[in-house]
Amino acid sequence: MPKRKAAIAVGGVAALGAAALLLPNANASQDGASADAAGAPRTMKATDASDLSAQLQKALGDAFAGSYYDSGKQQLVVNVVSGDNNLIVQAKKAGAVVRQVENSTSELKAAAQTLKTKATIPGTSWAVDPRTNKVLVTADSTVTGAKWNRLESTVQGLGSGMATIKKSAGTFKTFVSGGDAIFSQVQGGNVRCSLGFNVKASDGSPAFLTAGHCGVAAKDWSDSQNGQPIATVDQATFPGQGDFSLVKYNDATTQAPSEVNVGNGQTVQITQAVDATVGATVFRMGSTTGLHNGQVTGLDATVNFQSETDPNGVDTVTGLIQTNVCAEAGDSGGSLFTQDGGAVGLTSGGSGDCTSGGETFFQPVTAALQATGATLGDAGAGAGAGAGDQSGAGAGAGAGDQSGAGAGGDAVGGGDQSGATADPSATADPSATATDPAGTGDQSGTGAGDGSSLTQNH
Repeated sequence: MPKRKAAIAVGGVAALGAAALLLPNANASQDGASADAAGAPRTMKATDASDLSAQLQKALGDAFAGSYYDSGKQQLVVNVVSGDNNLIVQAKKAGAVVRQVENSTSELKAAAQTLKTKATIPGTSWAVDPRTNKVLVTADSTVTGAKWNRLESTVQGLGSGMATIKKSAGTFKTFVSGGDAIFSQVQGGNVRCSLGFNVKASDGSPAFLTAGHCGVAAKDWSDSQNGQPIATVDQATFPGQGDFSLVKYNDATTQAPSEVNVGNGQTVQITQAVDATVGATVFRMGSTTGLHNGQVTGLDATVNFQSETDPNGVDTVTGLIQTNVCAEAGDSGGSLFTQDGGAVGLTSGGSGDCTSGGETFFQPVTAALQATGATLGDAGAGAGAGAGDQSGAGAGAGAGDQSGAGAGGDAVGGGDQSGATADPSATADPSATATDPAGTGDQSGTGAGDGSSLTQNH
């Protein structure tokens, strides 16, 4: 009996800027060369900065007050409040930029706890921003009147220099509906999400990670809108301490590739799970909007979503990664990863869209793996290779002819996306907006609802 291959393909045309930034360097080596002078800040890639930060956090103890990656200079900046000067000297010798700040980690955590106690309001979020050494509080467009007054009063009560507050034009929501990746039939209609990363479950069976709110919404998942289930939810967490699901493939012989398909015949091999670093450039792949990039803006974020089951309730999720990468409905569960193949996060929710931008929050992959007992490895650690002929991809990430057998029949989809191809030598702005308004070709018939995004080749 031939083994089946599970794969997820691109669900839309990716941003030209994101593709040009990512693809030429997807497998490039970054050696993190040391600075000329001993003890001077050294350049390094973001994953090395994350490792160094973890080491310095242990060495500095209570003096450590967070860190971030200066992507322009490719340097790690470490905040310190006090402590043994010898330790600070050692941090500098290790290659970090050391910065004296006012607020300690414990003080910032205490401020976040006060916000949780006094201002758990639907449409709000908060996360520590090491670049400002403050707690960044965000309120969406629904936080008005008495709710806004309560939030503002709580922030002011934290004291001067402890927190900042800003308004978001959109509404915080989970990105469940829309898209064309994985489907489930539930009472009242269909649920659609994006596959995140293929993994090996603790019992050795093939599985994948996606958003927890997807796993809570539905148990059985298919590769087509009305197809037979190919995977079943094993574990799901939402709301609470995370937003992640482990979904096992029903066929134990399913082969799940260790790569993210970013379109135009290009893939990024996923080699490890890595922790997010504030300031680092990251890439998001989703079945609705395709490939987009941006930066990590906060860690250990708390997000208060309006409950979808209780009009007066709130679904609070903690421990998330905050970014300025855009996302839209259907991108939930999709992959957040680094240029050099590190699995970072799973799309949870946020505000805005890929036209106006906004904030998007992600479940850390490292925490999801630890909680579920799953591992990245030989069973496949990526969002999958795109099936079929993708030679006609426009703007670097739109799938061309994605012919391939879907569950129970022919699931040819993708439409004609033979628009302008991204120039791999082009220089991209990491902050580029998420859509390519020109040269994307005819995107009609991208396969939403026809099952072309997740295929099985027998």
